[in-house]
Amino acid sequence: MVTTRGRTALQRVCALRVCVSCCVPHTQPHTQPHTHTPPPQCNPADQSHMTRNRNKKYQNIWLRVLYKKVCEANRRLTANGQHSDMASASYHISNLLEKMTSSDKDFRFMATNDLMSELQKDSIKLDDDSERKVVKMILKLLEDKNGEVQNLAVKCLGPLVSKVKEYQVETIVDTLCTNMLSDKEQLRDISSIGLKTVIGELPPASSGSALAASVCKKITGRLTSAIAKQEDVSVQLEALDIMADMLCRQGGLLVNFHPSILSCLLPQLTSPRLAVRKRTIMALGHLVMSCGNLVFIDLIEHLLTELGRNDNMSTTRTYIQCTAAISRQAGHRIGEYLEKIIPLVVKFCNVDDDELREYCIQAFESFVRRCPKEVYPHVPTVISLCLRYLTYDPNYNYDDEDEDDNAMDAEQNDEDYQGSDDEYSDDDDMSWKVRRAAAKCLDAVVSTRHEMLPEFYRSVSPALVCRFKEREENVKADVFHAYLSLLKQTRPAQSWLADPDAMEQGDTPLTMLQSQVPMIVKALHKQLKEKSVKTRQCCFNMLTELVNVLPGALTQHIPVLIPGIIFSLNDKSSSSNLKIDALACLYVVMVTHPAHAFHAHVPALVPPVVSCVGDPFYKITSEALLVTQQLVKVIRPLDSQQDGSETFDPSPYINDLFTCTIRRLKAADIDQEVKERAISCMGQIICNLGDRLPTELPGTLLIFLERLKNEITRLTTVKALTLIAGSPLNIDLRPVLPDAVPILASFLRKNQRALKLCTLAALDILLRNYSSAVTPAMVDAVLAELPPLISESDMHVSQMALSFLSTLAVTHPSSLGQLSGGNILVQLIALVRSPLLQGGALAAMLDFYQALVATDTPGLGYMDLLRMLTGPVYSQNAALPHKQAYCSIAKCVAALTRACPAEGPAVVGQFIQDVKNSRSTDSIRLLALLSLGEVGHHVDLSSQPELKTVILDAFSSSSEEVKSAASYALGSIAVGNLPEYLPFVLQEISSSKRQYLLLHSLKEIIGSASVAGLKPYVESVWSLLLKHCECQEEGTRNVVAECLGKLTLIDPETLLPRLKGYLLSGSSYARSSVVTAVKFTISDQPQPIDPLLKNCIGDFLKTLEDPDLNVRRVALVTFNSAAHNKPSLIRELLDSVLPHLYNETKVRKELIREVEMGPFKHTVDDGLDLRKAAFECMYTLLDSCLDRLDIFTFLNHVEDGLKDHYDIKMLTFLMLARLSSLCPSAVLQRLDRLVEPLRATCTTKVKANSVKQEFEKQDELKRSAMRAVVALLTIPEAEKSPLMSEFQSQISSNQELAAIFDSIQRDSSSANMESMDTS
Repeated sequence: MVTTRGRTALQRVCALRVCVSCCVPHTQPHTQPHTHTPPPQCNPADQSHMTRNRNKKYQNIWLRVLYKKVCEANRRLTANGQHSDMASASYHISNLLEKMTSSDKDFRFMATNDLMSELQKDSIKLDDDSERKVVKMILKLLEDKNGEVQNLAVKCLGPLVSKVKEYQVETIVDTLCTNMLSDKEQLRDISSIGLKTVIGELPPASSGSALAASVCKKITGRLTSAIAKQEDVSVQLEALDIMADMLCRQGGLLVNFHPSILSCLLPQLTSPRLAVRKRTIMALGHLVMSCGNLVFIDLIEHLLTELGRNDNMSTTRTYIQCTAAISRQAGHRIGEYLEKIIPLVVKFCNVDDDELREYCIQAFESFVRRCPKEVYPHVPTVISLCLRYLTYDPNYNYDDEDEDDNAMDAEQNDEDYQGSDDEYSDDDDMSWKVRRAAAKCLDAVVSTRHEMLPEFYRSVSPALVCRFKEREENVKADVFHAYLSLLKQTRPAQSWLADPDAMEQGDTPLTMLQSQVPMIVKALHKQLKEKSVKTRQCCFNMLTELVNVLPGALTQHIPVLIPGIIFSLNDKSSSSNLKIDALACLYVVMVTHPAHAFHAHVPALVPPVVSCVGDPFYKITSEALLVTQQLVKVIRPLDSQQDGSETFDPSPYINDLFTCTIRRLKAADIDQEVKERAISCMGQIICNLGDRLPTELPGTLLIFLERLKNEITRLTTVKALTLIAGSPLNIDLRPVLPDAVPILASFLRKNQRALKLCTLAALDILLRNYSSAVTPAMVDAVLAELPPLISESDMHVSQMALSFLSTLAVTHPSSLGQLSGGNILVQLIALVRSPLLQGGALAAMLDFYQALVATDTPGLGYMDLLRMLTGPVYSQNAALPHKQAYCSIAKCVAALTRACPAEGPAVVGQFIQDVKNSRSTDSIRLLALLSLGEVGHHVDLSSQPELKTVILDAFSSSSEEVKSAASYALGSIAVGNLPEYLPFVLQEISSSKRQYLLLHSLKEIIGSASVAGLKPYVESVWSLLLKHCECQEEGTRNVVAECLGKLTLIDPETLLPRLKGYLLSGSSYARSSVVTAVKFTISDQPQPIDPLLKNCIGDFLKTLEDPDLNVRRVALVTFNSAAHNKPSLIRELLDSVLPHLYNETKVRKELIREVEMGPFKHTVDDGLDLRKAAFECMYTLLDSCLDRLDIFTFLNHVEDGLKDHYDIKMLTFLMLARLSSLCPSAVLQRLDRLVEPLRATCTTKVKANSVKQEFEKQDELKRSAMRAVVALLTIPEAEKSPLMSEFQSQISSNQELAAIFDSIQRDSSSANMESMDTS
């Protein structure tokens, strides 16, 4: 007997007329005999010596070989062009079809399988006859007696639909629909699977495919009649299932059929079979996502009527479920009907039917999540019902002594539900479902109503804490989850809640949570000893989140919690995940609380943690090593003098911690994460306890040296060595330094940026603390690797390299001799000239120059370095490419001069002469003035008599950059000697015509001078500034405003009320200067002025109602600055400010005028800048005050902005993308109104005779609009909107838009991948 595979191969070979035995094609007709040539080693004479098994084996092997040879022959024939593709495919498929008629099920199976493989090829092309035959055969095989053949035939339908013509697809669908109504159950099942397969393979509705539309219309008619007949329940169930699937995938194509679909579905809601009702609800849920408004209204009216009638409790339950399903699927549409729906649902909540109560509360949950605006007035009612039913447990009596004193009044409602014991039994008890629904609904309320946090902490929080004792494990998990959501809602707002000003307001969510911590800990204490693993995991998650929100909150409660954590670590029945959660919780608690709080518990903590380090499961070991590392910091904090922890003796625990860690450190065959954690942990042990491990230390350091040579562990080892080298215990690293430093030096040439940064930090700390052990040879090895690191391509690495060189100049000054004429100095000078040098890197550069000149190294003295820095400017070859280079050189010159004060006067005198010299180039003057300013900032230059005159003369230069430098120089020099220069500057401002430049000098003085130095001059400066705040030049007014703002910071109690007084000035210029000045008093850091500013910023923002356009614009700019830098200043004012802000987003026709420019008329919109400022404020508010905004009102103005000017459209597209991620449900409700302006932007065409800039602007608009569309499509169910679906079809049919859309999608997906990699 031949195997199935053998028989199939034999069948195929016969079809191709090849002899099975000898691989020779038949040349004679089938009726003539053929002489077989036996295969090698299979001589007929030897047959008697072979067993039957070997015959079978050889036969199967040869059949396979033959089949391969025949396939190869066919491929060669096709490749040689002897048959066309279509003819070849038709020939091959006709052979397969022939086999499908075989009486042998194996042949039919293999032939169907091969057909499926052919259909899945993109290259296959079928002629009309082949299509017809294939379709007919597949449909016939659906009725095959063999189940496997039937299944394969169904799978063939998927690829077949996309390969055959439309009328053939209709034939398939007709047959499947007919078979679905058959009496044979198996045929019905296979046909319904077939229909689902066909629907699944149709192109999406957004593609605009005619095939999909025609197939769906054909199926719909048959399905609606099958559903309506109600003859056979199983047929009905299948039809409803397919209808739901089709409405979900292709609902937008069936708009014309929606009324008939609705009319056939509604009666099924009263079907005697619950399964039919359930599937009808699913179908209706998918219908409402794409149906028109009239159909939706009909459905809602029907549900409201039936709920109002309430004939039967069973159908009422169904209608409530249906309402909840509609809300879940199309919450943005049901919102306007909630006023009618919610009272009915509340009424049914009070009916004594647990199942109905559960469905009602589930409906509330969907309303809360999907209709946030419309449900808002009803949220207190929903919370009240949920709190009532959260404690609804009529079949169980909780012990009175366990009741918490702080329990909510709602707890007392338990008595209302205590019926007699005869009414209930545990088997019939459904009350747990009601409690679970209530917990989930509260979770939804807490997650979506951030603005109600204080109310939640008053009412919801205590009630949830009381229910931690819940007896049903699933319900308890949902209660914990609801409380976790409450904590997570508190956490993002922490920055402003913790703001000192906010804390003064009394009860904030954080202070209320703090007061409830004892109650939470008491409730968790019992749960931590529960047998249930799930419950204990919930407790650990709760504690972790709690200390993340309120670090240090558990300090008083550590004694209560530690036994519960140890219980889970020691419990043999604990799962791995529970141990991991317990360790993670312990780690977070230890990190966020002071060390002394744990000292009493160290004897109990060490054994279970050590045991976990030895656990065979790597994730437990890894987490335990992290805890061990923190435990080391606890038992011996290095800042113990401040902590008062010197009384605790760590000696008894050192050996255990060291032993368990060294075992993991030595192991080579362990997980990568464990290796890294073991290195970090051992680094911490040596750092904190190294002086107590004299014998173990040398061996451990040698292991570190080995790990340093390993590519996988080297980065972690470098960090550990940095930690050890920085230890105040002065750990002896001398034995390993000769080997370690050259290895570290070699790391500086690696491509891994993190490794370079960590290595530079390690080398720096080694130089500082072990300079005597670092030899010149080691230093040379490092210096050889430094030049490539000092570059503008990576400023952070450059900064670290410069810090290392500064340390080297202090510890090994003799090693710097080789810098002279070397690559390092060349790189340094190049970096000084870089326009990117600023911040930390510039500070490191200045420190290095000061350290270098202090070493008195030959060839690197003061004048040598000065020539290197200034040489390129004085050589007059070419000006430096960027002004920032002159500023950096000037700062370096000043740093050198501060380090060598004796050289200062001569150099300053030379710079003065350079400025005076008429032959000096602008570049030389620029550098000289900036250098004078930088030197004068720190050194008193009043001894230079001509300095004032020279700088004032420079104000008359033809170069704007030289004038600006002179202005800066005068201000900076004045900081070095205020009594000498400040009166001079004030006098010049009063008498000179060059106020703008002199005011810039004054701004530099106010911004840089010390508060104590400036105080005597405040009054005179203030009065001078006020004289100029009404200047007509906007540039001058802006400088005056900045000076006023910064001056106010010096004495806010006196000056802020004065500033406020000028709001009443009759001059609009003065008012705008005062409001702008307020902007410069606001920074993102806490300042003494903040409380005062908070009390009066409302008065300044009242200028949003000012009649002058410019005053309103600067008021918006100030508001934007406050919202961005210090939101706590304006949060409480939003209710009064927002209407004025929104008012400025409107286009005002009276501000639009026409200007004639020769033969052309040009439209000027004077309100455009004002609107831009308003929309910029709105964008800022999304980040800082989202919880205080009415998103739907906000969206109204975003919608207007989508139709505004180019600049405003660009802003609103960004806002729309941001809103899609921040408030998806609200955006979904407005989606239809937002799509239209987006479509208008994308389809607008620029006039053919327009200038190039117009085309570029329109292209940028299209791209920005398309980014907004891509962001909108990330909202679940957005593409189910008919308008959005239609717009998608329009995009895919337009080649230009489709290309933009695809490129943006690719960019966004790659950006997501990068963010995942980064995280």
